[in-house]
Amino acid sequence: MNVITAPASPFPIESSPAEAQAAIREEFAFFGDWSERYQYLIDLGRKLPHLPAEWKTEEHRLHGCQSMVWIVVEGDADRLDFHAISDSAIVSGLVYLALRVYSGRSAAEIANTDADYIADIGLAKHLSPTRSNGLAALLAFIRDQARRRL
Repeated sequence: MNVITAPASPFPIESSPAEAQAAIREEFAFFGDWSERYQYLIDLGRKLPHLPAEWKTEEHRLHGCQSMVWIVVEGDADRLDFHAISDSAIVSGLVYLALRVYSGRSAAEIANTDADYIADIGLAKHLSPTRSNGLAALLAFIRDQARRRL
């Protein structure tokens, strides 16, 4: 049986989901317009660790996203690590932000943390409906995985 080794995760960066959301708000406030923010999202997406090809399967594909997104979860109630990537540069940036808030946290922290940063930085207003639906599907998947482990 082949064992797939998870790529090293950069998450969590901040010590709590609240600190991660505050840092995201601060970073996005630096940019003057949405073209700069989209470029920043693309740059963040490039920071996601490589996802092994063996994980890019239908089993790990996130449904509800127009783009291809693959997500793998490891861990238990004490710590859940999410590994994910998209075939879309902007969506990979959205994935990065979600993992920054939620990956490497306890199931209780994840379940009890709303993704306030989305509205706070204006993402809700500036994403296409299909990207908004995909982001909602990603966040629902992450929180569902946490609830299953509680």
